[in-house]
Amino acid sequence: MELQFMGAVQTVTGSMHLLHANDETLLVDCGLYQGHRKEAEKKNRTLPFHAESIQNMILTHAHIDHSGNIPNLVKSGYDGNIFSTFATRDLCAIMLRDSAHIQEKDVEYVNKKNKKKGLPPVEPIYTTEDARKSLVYFVAWGYDRPFFVNSATRVRFVDAGHILGSTQVVVDVEENGKKRRILFSGDLGRKHLPILRDPAHVDEADYLVIESTYGGRYHHPIEDVDRELAKVINETVGRGGKIIVPAFSVGRTQELVYSLHLLMKDRKIPEIPIFVDSPLSVNATEVFRLHPECYDEEIKEEFLQNNEDPFGFSRLRYIRDVEESKKLNSYKGSCMIISASGMCEGGRILHHLKNNIENPKNTVLVVGYMAENTLGKKLVERSQVVKIFGEEYALRSQVVVMNSFSAHADRRDLLNYVKRLNKNRLKHIFIVHGDPDQSEALAEGLRQIGYPNASIPVLGEKYHLA
Repeated sequence: MELQFMGAVQTVTGSMHLLHANDETLLVDCGLYQGHRKEAEKKNRTLPFHAESIQNMILTHAHIDHSGNIPNLVKSGYDGNIFSTFATRDLCAIMLRDSAHIQEKDVEYVNKKNKKKGLPPVEPIYTTEDARKSLVYFVAWGYDRPFFVNSATRVRFVDAGHILGSTQVVVDVEENGKKRRILFSGDLGRKHLPILRDPAHVDEADYLVIESTYGGRYHHPIEDVDRELAKVINETVGRGGKIIVPAFSVGRTQELVYSLHLLMKDRKIPEIPIFVDSPLSVNATEVFRLHPECYDEEIKEEFLQNNEDPFGFSRLRYIRDVEESKKLNSYKGSCMIISASGMCEGGRILHHLKNNIENPKNTVLVVGYMAENTLGKKLVERSQVVKIFGEEYALRSQVVVMNSFSAHADRRDLLNYVKRLNKNRLKHIFIVHGDPDQSEALAEGLRQIGYPNASIPVLGEKYHLA
């Protein structure tokens, strides 16, 4: 029995983990890598294993860094089941096609420029048709209802509280008379986040694969979110500027809309127009409406009991049409534009940034994690000049980072999560999905509280599970 880590080790993107047992291989997640364009292109186009060698796949949640290369997996020859929760399946039905559509449109834009420069055309990693075909392989399952992927491997989904449908994965395997339990944390959420239930607890595991996105950092209290958000909006409107928000279409956009709804309801911010300019965000919000079983008690009491829509209010406008999106570039006066992608690596947000970041009245509001070498990270670092579609733009707008919006567990949450496990049974902890400094910080923190067997895998490395 072996674990092998093929992605999201010492980085936060491209999550892929392999479990080899009983002459079969189980793949947990198949995400797109985000970073330097050329490096990302190479990693994403060529899978680090033969697709035909995988018998089954488990998907922890729908974020593209965990699900985004599934169409390429199927295109490359995979024909097994893809197990996920119902909400994750529904989100992937829109997200994977959207990912392909963005690739096709970005390639079309780049190829126009390449043609003028005499450069050869480029191709997307996969097409919308590839994405559509991959959806045939999804098999949905509910939380806390064990199922078998083969005669010797049983799986149980446990709510991770990260985004709609996100799950921890408990895998019980028997091989040669030995039984082992491997727990994949997936991406863990935080307590008291709006909309979703808190992460559930697992008490027993032999091996733990845990994320470390914020393994060395502490978040501001959730209670500070609305106050900070109102401050940013009021100050920007006072300057006569616009607020441009790169936001993940799934989770972050809905949380932001929910908070804005409450702020306007309580008259804590002016009634400026708010545009959600992302077809995926619009579709994802519809999926959120379809899954009230994932909601926490607060949203039920605040909205559902009164038959109110938590994701819609008078000043909010969802935009699908590309021509309507273009009109926002000439919009006069203050407004907020929420658009994807969250790390500014593609999609309509690039056009909004291009048209707004050179104006010092405007604010770029960062409400999510930005991986190294992405445009989003360069904005967070306040680079004086950034490149968008190959052209240079001076960053003159204000940049405000609100980490309190993060849907990831912080250092305290992660350490407490491990403490809940039976220490006498836990043999080893594998730390993944974090930049090197964050993974190291979590490893050191675990050692300090009595878990010496915590290690950070190297890409491609195999570990024997005794």
